[in-house]
Amino acid sequence: MIRIWWAFVCLLGAQSTVLLAADCGSLKDLKLEHAVITQAQSQPPGELKIEGAGAPMRDLPAFCRVTGVLEPSDDSEIRFEVWMPEQRWNARLLGSGNGGFAGSIWYGQFASYLKRGFAVAGSDAGHQAEGTDASWAYGHPEKVKDFGWRAVHLTAEIAKQILKAYYGKSEEKAYFDACSDGGREALMEAQRFPEDYDGILAGAPANAWSTMLAAGAGVMQSLMGDPKTYIPDMKLPAIQEASLAACDAQDGVKDGVIGDPAKCRFDPEVLLCKSKETLDCLTQPQVETLKTLYAGAKDAQGKIVFPGFSMGDETGWKEWVVGEDPGSSLSSQFVQNYFRYMVTGDPKWNVLTANFDALLQESREKRAADLDATNPDLSRFAARGGKLILYHGWNDPAISPWNTVAYFKGVEQEMGEKKVASFTRLYMVPGMEHCSGGPGASAFGQLGMGSAEGTKHGLFDSLQDWVEKGSPDEDVVTTKYATAEGGARKVIMTRPLCAYPKVAHYKGAGETNDAASFVCAAP
Repeated sequence: MIRIWWAFVCLLGAQSTVLLAADCGSLKDLKLEHAVITQAQSQPPGELKIEGAGAPMRDLPAFCRVTGVLEPSDDSEIRFEVWMPEQRWNARLLGSGNGGFAGSIWYGQFASYLKRGFAVAGSDAGHQAEGTDASWAYGHPEKVKDFGWRAVHLTAEIAKQILKAYYGKSEEKAYFDACSDGGREALMEAQRFPEDYDGILAGAPANAWSTMLAAGAGVMQSLMGDPKTYIPDMKLPAIQEASLAACDAQDGVKDGVIGDPAKCRFDPEVLLCKSKETLDCLTQPQVETLKTLYAGAKDAQGKIVFPGFSMGDETGWKEWVVGEDPGSSLSSQFVQNYFRYMVTGDPKWNVLTANFDALLQESREKRAADLDATNPDLSRFAARGGKLILYHGWNDPAISPWNTVAYFKGVEQEMGEKKVASFTRLYMVPGMEHCSGGPGASAFGQLGMGSAEGTKHGLFDSLQDWVEKGSPDEDVVTTKYATAEGGARKVIMTRPLCAYPKVAHYKGAGETNDAASFVCAAP
């Protein structure tokens, strides 16, 4: 028995040696190409407060925190971090992305995946700024490259080197999970650097960046070019009520969510004021603006260059689309900062005096090469066994959901539906706004969020099953939570999340807030 006990102790010691090949602090001296490690420190379990990162992160396991700076060009300063659990590492790397114009690391996602045993890596994409600020790009073309594609790729490469130095072995699998600009980064990885990640979860991708923001300028011109065309946010509830009245019940249940916007036939003309203008009706110029918001931006030939928004959650447009007054929306901030600091180089540039077609051409010519991730040829990613899951909220007020549908269909056209089905899925989420939230159920394992059925029934775990077991979990559930008394979360709705083009249909019996009462079926 003594010999057996000593053999067991020796085995544990051998495993510990393999798990931690290096002391965390010693990683400070690790020599890396175009990179300097600024800190390598063991973090005790419990709470961690990072200045500027919001509330303290709690219940963290002990981990090795590595921070550093990547300098691939003379004008680059990409701040990155790698967090590695000291014990029970699952031998996997999780890459975290950015949002907006980036400028910071999303520590909340770091903490969520660290608790699940992942080593996690991410960067600020090469600058420090708020998400709507692009002034850092003015006169700095190398920083635009870092933001566009270089930071995410180089962070993946550096993280893998740090993991190997710390654990004494490489990761078995690497994943990337991000949304919005992070969804663009995700597709950039799949298209240009397919060797970086084995599985990619890409949400609401802003992948047609140069076209999308030019189209945003067109929308601003429609809303702000004439005060008569502007739709004030106080009229949004009436618009939403009318669109829901037209299409809410099409999926078999009236629940404030349009299950399949592709089938919605709502005519804004029904809102036309019959006499005096009130908050419950629209003037004819406002009706035309609403039609433009649904249809998308058009060029001088009348061709839609970027699709519009879906119906059913128009009150969600306040922050992103119409603002509290003309020019105050988030979209207007993104458009103006993009064209002032990334495209025209003119800090006084005015969207209302610009020619839309010329603007579109200039945006594409100057920025598509570094910022767009629209290539439908994913053959290199597929050839190495990569798996890609796309998702987008049908009621996204920031990025048109039809853009992601169009990209997915473009991949099918380029590579064939059968081939695409072997490595790519698309999930369109009814009632979800930008990356999460909205009137529908919107928590399904993205960005570290779990569903009511547990992580196994989320999209990230489905992706992991696909990469490591050969098939995705098709039983994906999305959840809507509310805050209960005392601050705890409570489940108020679950729905099956269906792989496009299937949609969830009510079976005709059972609780309408229960996913079990619905089935995924052809539209």
